[in-house]
Amino acid sequence: MSLPLRVGLAGLGNVGAGVVKLLADNAELIARRAGRPIRVTAVSARDRNRDRGIDLARYHWVDDATELAGRDDVDVVVELIGGSDGPALTLARRTLAAGKALVTANKAMLAHHGLDLAATAEAGQLALKYEAAVAGGIPIIKALSEGMAANRIARVYGLLNGTCNYILSRMEAERLDFATVLAEAQAAGYAEADPSFDIDGIDTAHKLSLLAALAFGARIDFAAVATHGIRAVELADIDQARALGFRIKLVGLAEHEDGTLFQRVHPALVPLDHPLAAASGALNAVTAEGDFVGRLFFQGRGAGEGPTASAVVADLIDIARGISGNPFGMPVASLAALPPAAIANRRGRYYLRLTVADRPGVLAELTAALRDHGVSIESLIQRGPAANGDAMVVMVTHIAGETQVLASLAQMAQGDAVTGAPVMMHILDL
Repeated sequence: MSLPLRVGLAGLGNVGAGVVKLLADNAELIARRAGRPIRVTAVSARDRNRDRGIDLARYHWVDDATELAGRDDVDVVVELIGGSDGPALTLARRTLAAGKALVTANKAMLAHHGLDLAATAEAGQLALKYEAAVAGGIPIIKALSEGMAANRIARVYGLLNGTCNYILSRMEAERLDFATVLAEAQAAGYAEADPSFDIDGIDTAHKLSLLAALAFGARIDFAAVATHGIRAVELADIDQARALGFRIKLVGLAEHEDGTLFQRVHPALVPLDHPLAAASGALNAVTAEGDFVGRLFFQGRGAGEGPTASAVVADLIDIARGISGNPFGMPVASLAALPPAAIANRRGRYYLRLTVADRPGVLAELTAALRDHGVSIESLIQRGPAANGDAMVVMVTHIAGETQVLASLAQMAQGDAVTGAPVMMHILDL
């Protein structure tokens, strides 16, 4: 058997510890599949004394993670530090500059600096692998870059953040409000102390920008992802959606249309018979549509020690086998700079939730605003009044232009009928 692949591991949180455990527990199987042993030789983390439930005595400890790149006993660096810049980016750049392969789970770093890192890797004929950066243990990066490589991919979309899916699932199943479920998710470790990246859709947008680059042969354009989180979703929305035959999910959607790139993260009403609607709890799910292969659906655990470590080690096995390839499926120079699609010109069905004054003539004012902009109503539900005297009106439109729907809402806001900020969500008709 060949010489071992020697790994320098930066970051010993749950995922880093999981990588160490997986490489140790399945060492013989991994060596047979990789054609050579894969062994951790050096590690680095902020706290040397923290109990991680694993024996680190056999590994060289490096206090400055960036020094892993220069060690003679390291062939490949695994970066699990996180953050778009700072030590993670410095380590990534130094690793590639030193002529060593890089494995990372860092979607933020790749969304902001992925093209530069990929160009450096290509110039040095080095592997840059990141299966763990998107959807945890789901092999969606391999699926897009290898399994679907011969296809023109029309769209890729799905549930890319387990925290949001967990919150929305619990709100529906247990009829709890958003704030209560978020607090419990933080206490259980499903959500960070500052959950903004998750619940405001930024984490999903990072991942979506990477999937779009792979799916469409496009340059990463994270700045063009229209991003809306789940803060405004109320239990009333979940109840009304269910009554209408839908389930609310935070969906990341990218499409290649007429030479443009459409990217949006948004809460959407997903039909109950759609595969995405069945993905509950902290699961991730991704759908990709190719012209020859058709629709493929992937579902699994999108985060956590085991699934993410599994994806990291799968990348290490590829490197041990000598498989590198272009990080984004083709040379960086071949990636197209697709202009962003005009989001306001899209057409679809929309869910509208309005808090209105409970007085005669309100519904006439609302429907008149829709009529004035050519938007017709498929269904309408009125609830209330609440203790403060306001009522809730929920409407689902027929297919309409997004510009027209937004113009209707703006007209409603000019009067005194609408007393709170309107909520608009898209209906996933795919």
